[in-house]
Amino acid sequence: MIQYVVRRLLLAIPALFGVTLLVFGILRMLPGDPAQAMAGVHATEEFVAQVRRQLGLDTPIYVQYGRFMAGLLRGDLGTSIRTGVPVSREVWSRLIPTLELTLVSLALATLLGIGVGVVSAVKPYSIFDYVSMSAALVGLSAPVFWLGLMLMLLFAVQLRWLPAAGRGGLARLVLPSVTLAASSVALIARFTRSTMLEVMGQDYVNTARAKGLPDRKVILHHALRNALIPIVTVIGLRFGALLSGAVLTETVFAWPGVGRLMVESISARDYPVVQGAVLVLALAFVLLNLLVDLLYGLVNPRIQYD
Repeated sequence: MIQYVVRRLLLAIPALFGVTLLVFGILRMLPGDPAQAMAGVHATEEFVAQVRRQLGLDTPIYVQYGRFMAGLLRGDLGTSIRTGVPVSREVWSRLIPTLELTLVSLALATLLGIGVGVVSAVKPYSIFDYVSMSAALVGLSAPVFWLGLMLMLLFAVQLRWLPAAGRGGLARLVLPSVTLAASSVALIARFTRSTMLEVMGQDYVNTARAKGLPDRKVILHHALRNALIPIVTVIGLRFGALLSGAVLTETVFAWPGVGRLMVESISARDYPVVQGAVLVLALAFVLLNLLVDLLYGLVNPRIQYD
């Protein structure tokens, strides 16, 4: 297994290199001048040119990229143009809130999605099945930005049950985590239902029932366990979607995470912070997918890591 983990980590290096190349190129194509933004609207051309030289933006783009990669190899993500604080410190201070929101949303989506999907598969074409799958379709179709505003309007403004924005305490975590988890609950529920329906028609499930085992044991120990591998794959992929979706959710609910930091940094043309934030999120996504692959062995002991 150790060789497998090392090989996967080595294979992640080209992917992360591609992320740096893509983000670096896209940011340089955006309109706007970071030196002008930092110097101010009323700054003279001479002062803007001086700021541009100080930031190293007067050199060719390949030289700037070379400096960025050299710093990255030393573990230095650069310095924020907007605040002058090291990027690693800025991103790290926002990473914990983002992981907190993402992991709570993922746990919510996993529990609700698998639970609803299993019940729908056990009672297909029932009222619960029709209602839950229709709700799942709505959850998949509703844009995150719109859903967040609607939940805020209903539960924070009209009913005053929950705070509208900010971080601190479980109450402030409810609305953003529900908003972020909605589409994932729907997807996992629909996928679990279809996978369970396929597994429950297999011979070993019929054999277990013929032996007189209780339905609960047949469903949980025989059907669900064998259906978990593709479901775990979907859950792992949803983590990446939740990380990217956190950008909108954090903006709607003023959640102080990496997504909101990226939006603020893009507006200010703060290239180093955006590059560092994207790279950290990409690394988190790679590590989580590796963790998902390792979980396969726990779900199905027949899987070997060569």
